[in-house]
Amino acid sequence: MLHQQFARPPESIDLSNCDHEAIHIPGKIQPHGVLLVLSEPDLTIVQISSNSAQWFNRSPEELLKQPLSYLLNPEQINTISTCLSQDFDRVNPLKLFIGSTLFDGIIHRFAGSLILELEPSQSQNQTDFFGFYHLVKGAINKLQNAHTLSEMCDLIVQEVQQITGFERVMVYQFDSEGAGRVVAEAKHEKLESFLGLHYPASDIPKQAKQLYVLNWLRLVPDVNYQPADLIPPLNPVTQEITDLSLSTLRSVSPMHVEYLNNMGVRASMSISLIKNKQLWGLIACHHNSPKYLTYELRTACEFLGQVMSIELNTKEENEDLDYKMKLKSIQSNFVEVIPQHSTLIDGLIHEPTQLLELVNAQGAAICWDDQIHTLGQTPTIEQISDLLTWLESKLEGNVFSTSALSQLYPALNSEVAAGLLALAISRVNRNYILWFRPEVVKTVNWGGNPNKPVEVSANGETRLSPRKSFALWQETVRGQSLAWKMCEIEAVLELRSAIVGIVLRQADELAQLNIELERSNSELDAFAYIASHDLKEPLRGIHNYSSFLIEDYSDILNEDGVSKLQTLVRLTQRMEDLINSLLHFSRLGRIELDLKQTDLNELVRTVLDILSISLDQTNVEIRIPRPLPTVMCDRVQMNELLTNLISNAIKYNDRAAKWVEIGFLEPIKSSRKRHVDEEGSPEMLLTIYVKDNGIGIPDHHLDTIFRIFKRLHGPSKYGGGTGAGLTIAKKIVERHGGNLWVESTQGEGSTFYFTIPY
Repeated sequence: MLHQQFARPPESIDLSNCDHEAIHIPGKIQPHGVLLVLSEPDLTIVQISSNSAQWFNRSPEELLKQPLSYLLNPEQINTISTCLSQDFDRVNPLKLFIGSTLFDGIIHRFAGSLILELEPSQSQNQTDFFGFYHLVKGAINKLQNAHTLSEMCDLIVQEVQQITGFERVMVYQFDSEGAGRVVAEAKHEKLESFLGLHYPASDIPKQAKQLYVLNWLRLVPDVNYQPADLIPPLNPVTQEITDLSLSTLRSVSPMHVEYLNNMGVRASMSISLIKNKQLWGLIACHHNSPKYLTYELRTACEFLGQVMSIELNTKEENEDLDYKMKLKSIQSNFVEVIPQHSTLIDGLIHEPTQLLELVNAQGAAICWDDQIHTLGQTPTIEQISDLLTWLESKLEGNVFSTSALSQLYPALNSEVAAGLLALAISRVNRNYILWFRPEVVKTVNWGGNPNKPVEVSANGETRLSPRKSFALWQETVRGQSLAWKMCEIEAVLELRSAIVGIVLRQADELAQLNIELERSNSELDAFAYIASHDLKEPLRGIHNYSSFLIEDYSDILNEDGVSKLQTLVRLTQRMEDLINSLLHFSRLGRIELDLKQTDLNELVRTVLDILSISLDQTNVEIRIPRPLPTVMCDRVQMNELLTNLISNAIKYNDRAAKWVEIGFLEPIKSSRKRHVDEEGSPEMLLTIYVKDNGIGIPDHHLDTIFRIFKRLHGPSKYGGGTGAGLTIAKKIVERHGGNLWVESTQGEGSTFYFTIPY
């Protein structure tokens, strides 16, 4: 029967109720054996299953509070006492005679209780190693020689069926959501195939999965058994219900019994498949009539399950081997290409198809430094920005993946972004790479309706029961993409490691370069200081001797000789001005800043007062649109900076009506971070400007005006000068942690901007 959608139960019914069932403490066992709870060290029977009379001809009341020696001879008691300090896996099963019956004794300790389980034995030989060896040797060789996971799954079901004789043996694999799928099957011809069918996560509740991890094998010889109660219900030693998590006889959940009956199964056995300490799947065995397996046969099957669990990693690595090799090749190419580009973004998008092929995606977005770069089919920039905000609360590690994004985040169109794989490069800086996959409409074959139907009883009450039909039930699934493979997730994590390595290496190289530059700058400052200081003495001598020659020998020298000496005096004076500027520039890098809160209004008034005298300018309009702020700066150097910028604005202006405007822009966040003790909060920058309506600067000179001794006009034009003023101004700003730049239009005026931490 085919269906196209789920039949939803009423909202009042909680389909997750099975997850809360206390299946580890049922207080009952299956009756194909006897369970005893013993106190230590005297081995007194404090609890026993109610079916003891069936096996020992003694009622529970006769056995309770009796020493175990009441049932076993001294030699057997000594054997049990000796094994209590050992690894129980090495001694189980113990061959124990009670009366004329031989039992397999399985002993374990859990949650404060010492538990002895007894099952009738088929063999008196406790160490039949060669029988066990021959039972599993061939199967192990086949499992280890299998090349792929699917081949190994096909082999294990055949081998387990051959050992056990179960009519149906399946490998049942769990997905990331806990739902299962039959990936291999060996069955009798008369049975309908379950191969490829899906089963919802609710079929095996969470606590049942946890028990499968603790206990590798679980046998139910007859699902219609009558359970035997533990007497008394509470352990007298712990005053709690005895935890039977590791018990081989533990009674089965009534819901599971009903589930098996609905499937037409009378006996079942499950063997856990565990990968990296997580339940990967089960080897599930079904039989249509009661079926008991001896402890030896169960141990052989459990051993095969453990061998297969060990092989899972290797076999899964061999799946899609060609595809994995392709991903490795793309990763290697990124590692080689990224360092060759000026920015990481350029390296990632140099070959756009490779970033998409890395995970078989149709779209990608690189979110870096508050900018979003997209490739292929993606949501809009605004949608991606909103998605990032949502994603930050969902990321637990460095990667997030889903093939059904619309179920978690309905705001996006599943046709473009049904699947999302997100990689966090730096969560602090909000640097991410996102990959998108479009919707793929598919049909899923379920083993019956995957929703537990609501059963209505005669009195009108509702209850949950397992579904009664396991016939093919098809569902058309929309809003989902192809699932992300583990090798693809591993590929992006390796890409992250490569990116982080490249960034750290570049940061280290940059730091080393900065150290070298700082050392070189320090040496250049020292050289400039020494050179300018030492040059002043001989230069002063040339100047003085030239002046003496003019004074003492002017009557001897002709007019041309006097003129040349006067030129020499002017040149030495010019050179001294240049040396003084160089000396001042070198000192800027050597003097520590004296940072204090400084009122820029007061500082500007001081600068204007001095300039009004020295420049003799009275026809300049000074505009200050609003009061200037108070900033943390070196007052002396800030005075020099403003003096330089304002005097230039006045000097380089040939208009009749001159004006200079001094103002500031609203503070902005810097890309840099403050000190660690300020928790990495963004630094604020204040932008101050000095604007004029002067002669302006030609475009081709905008990049050169900050070079030392670079003048755009003759030495005597516009008041002269050495051409070092703007170089000194730029260094003052940089020493304060800011930047200095200019915007200008020739013939209309210039605006000099500089930033300072605020």
